[in-house]
Amino acid sequence: MNGLTDHIAENLAAVHRRMAAACARAGRSPDSVRLLAVSKTHGPDAVRAAAAAGQVLFGENRVQEAAAKMPECPAHVQWHLIGHLQSNKAAQAARLFDWVHSVDSVRLLEALDRHAGEAGRRLDVLVQVNVSGEGSKSGLAPEGVPAVLARCNELTNVQVRGLMTIPPLTEDPEKARPHFRALRELRDRWAAELGMDLDELSMGMTHDLEAAIGEGATIVRVGTAIFGERARPAKGAEPA
Repeated sequence: MNGLTDHIAENLAAVHRRMAAACARAGRSPDSVRLLAVSKTHGPDAVRAAAAAGQVLFGENRVQEAAAKMPECPAHVQWHLIGHLQSNKAAQAARLFDWVHSVDSVRLLEALDRHAGEAGRRLDVLVQVNVSGEGSKSGLAPEGVPAVLARCNELTNVQVRGLMTIPPLTEDPEKARPHFRALRELRDRWAAELGMDLDELSMGMTHDLEAAIGEGATIVRVGTAIFGERARPAKGAEPA
């Protein structure tokens, strides 16, 4: 276990150095970007090792996998759901997670609000935007987002904190930059038009976090650079 803890601690330190360098190039404070460790498909031992090294935010793709893992993990960590969420899993998600990054409909937003209220919780959410228009990606087309944001203003148990996107996966991380820039520009426009605080931009992963930070990311979702390659990604799961 000590070996695993040391290995993950070294990986976390390397990721933080990358983030700090990207912030310096962008003229941003390192404190303006948070690291979400994507622990999907990795066991509780990996989460415990990362938590021992100071990591607090963890991301999971699947509700059932997270539900089985969470009881064996430290109580102080914060859990973020980053995978696609069906409305019939909203009740369990609202109980388990602190944040949901993948809201993509008014129906899902309302379900999360209802179930969070029943659980006596307040849930932070992000609206997932399919900036690229890829059919294989989840998320709302940009024109559908304002209606979801406006509905949130009428709900009491969920708070939309910002937006999330997943760009097309390419070998050149700089090719993701226009998608990150587009999300930031959309956020700025919608925040002004709707009078909302949309401070959070969840974008950037292991291979393109520098480009994401350069375009304003406040949360980067990193799995492989921390925990190593996954043995078998879940069918339909997004890369982390």
